[in-house]
Amino acid sequence: MEGCGEPPAVAAMEVEAETSPCVGASPPAASNSQSPNSGSNVSSRRLGLKNSIQTNFGDDYVFQIASCQENSTLAVSLSTNALKFYSPATGQYLGECTGHGGTINEISFSAPSSPQVICSCSSDGTVRAWDTRSFKQISLLRGGASQEMFSFSFGGSSGNLLAAGSNSQVLLWDWRNSKQVACLEESHMDDVTQVKFAPNQPSKLISAAVDGLVCVFDTDGDIDEDSHLLSVMNAETSVARVGFFGNTYQKLWCLTHIETLSIWDWNDGTRELNIEDARSMATDRWNLDHVDYFVDCHYSLPDDCLWLIGGTTAGTLGYFPVRNDPAQAIGSAEAILEGGHTGVVRTVLPAASTHQSGLGQHRGIFGWTGGEDGRLCCWRSDEIAEINKSWISSSLVSRMQKRTKSRHQPY
Repeated sequence: MEGCGEPPAVAAMEVEAETSPCVGASPPAASNSQSPNSGSNVSSRRLGLKNSIQTNFGDDYVFQIASCQENSTLAVSLSTNALKFYSPATGQYLGECTGHGGTINEISFSAPSSPQVICSCSSDGTVRAWDTRSFKQISLLRGGASQEMFSFSFGGSSGNLLAAGSNSQVLLWDWRNSKQVACLEESHMDDVTQVKFAPNQPSKLISAAVDGLVCVFDTDGDIDEDSHLLSVMNAETSVARVGFFGNTYQKLWCLTHIETLSIWDWNDGTRELNIEDARSMATDRWNLDHVDYFVDCHYSLPDDCLWLIGGTTAGTLGYFPVRNDPAQAIGSAEAILEGGHTGVVRTVLPAASTHQSGLGQHRGIFGWTGGEDGRLCCWRSDEIAEINKSWISSSLVSRMQKRTKSRHQPY
């Protein structure tokens, strides 16, 4: 993770019609931008946009985007508690799933051996599965009374466990029969915002919560906290997101609700890096507006690089490489996504949603973004100019009145 290789070449464009890609249009040339504060020779690639499609989002925020390569479907969760589906190539609307009675906190096409199934968890206390061919609900798991579901993950040694993070609890079900097999309620004292099974150790489960604690559980056998809680790490403030990285996924990145970033070796519970001033460090690494928030992190296994994705309230995003060096922990922005959004960006989905490829290397598509402006953007690598498959929704292009809906902050 010491170096991140060459900066990705990226550009973006939009599509004129809802059902077909733009024909004969060429994307604007990406321009290199060197930050005067960067202190390095790494240049950033800037992005521009043209033309548009329409969506049926209305005034809704885009909360999260998920994709499934097997069935060529892009799923979007919205602030109306609905899931809508689009073609990732053209932006064509395919259908929607409705049924949640509260905020959808996470969506994923991760159900075992079921590429047509997408799952979602919600503040209504349920985890639901949907068939994307019929857009019908096919499964429902419910927590206890007044419970909310903030995160879920599939795993376990046999691949049949579903873990969910709830109000100070980690719940586990056997996905095959929908039977609850464990309720871990003594390790956390506040809302469990994240649960994730380790990619290369499927029996190991990470949970993180508003209480600042990150716990590691072994889920083999009859699960109980006395014998299955392996270690506890303390991030010292409310945890927003965590993720695995490293060539054997032995590392864990941790983003908090006050925009700090820490790096851990989760196998031995040691913190290797703690960046409390991450926003100001990232701001110093480009020549644009102040970095106001962090959306996510993205890890590339071939490059062995972790990128921290920061954004501005005006909707510009930057990919900042993270290095295990306290003095230069955040490097110069290697990609800048600019001109697509007009508000806070809530979700970033790389074109290759696994760790197996670098930035902008998946069939010419860089990735997708969505935000509080109700826009859904697709960004394209300019390395394959003949592939015209990028687009942006334009639901706000003609809207003159200022949005008054407040940003969703669950904590």
